[in-house]
Amino acid sequence: MTTVQPRTLEYTPLGMNMEDSSGMLPGPSEPLEDRLLFLQENMVNFVNQYGLPVVEVALVVSKFIRIITEKLQNTAEESGEELPKSILEPWPIDSDGDAPSIDSFPLDRVLGSVDQDRMDIFDTIIRTILNEAEIPFASAITVLRDWESKIRTQLSESTSPGHLFSPLKLPEGF
Repeated sequence: MTTVQPRTLEYTPLGMNMEDSSGMLPGPSEPLEDRLLFLQENMVNFVNQYGLPVVEVALVVSKFIRIITEKLQNTAEESGEELPKSILEPWPIDSDGDAPSIDSFPLDRVLGSVDQDRMDIFDTIIRTILNEAEIPFASAITVLRDWESKIRTQLSESTSPGHLFSPLKLPEGF
């Protein structure tokens, strides 16, 4: 008689795939570059490992951009300061064609097809690293705007709702 082992999703814990690291989440006293790199690497690894669809990555990243931008704007207003456009607005993207017509994309069906559990895990990875590593919002928004530009570039090439569920393509070394 053969015993069948239950299958589980394999996920490398935060930082365990970093070659020259102890695998620990960098603390607030670590250099900012190390904390940002840790955030970036863990986001890339999760997206690549699970083949996260572009629409799911877009929803999570846009949520964090909205939250962080609101907090930065409130702080700037209280201080009588003005935020640069690079923080407030999406970065320009290179797009060959016209923007796809989203009128033909059934939004309810698209949103009903996303994997909420997978998005929650991605959300938790980002939130945990931002909070535990105490990454400054201005630095975090820069990383997230870079992601947003990659997402928008791929979305600009979408011609059907099916493309929204294609895995996000990240450039080598991103």
